[in-house]
Amino acid sequence: MATKERTRIAFPSSALPNGSRKLITANRREIAVFNSHGSLYAVYNRCPHHRAPLIAGSIGGANLPSPVGTLRRGLEGCVLFCPWHHYEFNLESGRCIGDPRLRVATYEVRREGGEIAVYA
Repeated sequence: MATKERTRIAFPSSALPNGSRKLITANRREIAVFNSHGSLYAVYNRCPHHRAPLIAGSIGGANLPSPVGTLRRGLEGCVLFCPWHHYEFNLESGRCIGDPRLRVATYEVRREGGEIAVYA
């Protein structure tokens, strides 16, 4: 079985300062790239619920499982909120926090010298 060659999309690190986002296209797919608190994430730019553009979503934390009567927050800077219906996606895994059956594709992204490279 042949392995599929991945596409490398690179751009200057200065184009994605901390707290920013950038939309790129690879193989006709829109990919949203985020720099959240110095961590890089890349996800397919469409919510699996109703195809909202995730690049427009906010990033924050989420409520985590906790005992009744308590509220525990976590994953700060690692949760992407869909701008239309507020579905929450873990930027590391792509899994929807409220419904783990839903998932958005994630892509490898890393710093390489003075560039940020996304592999799709």
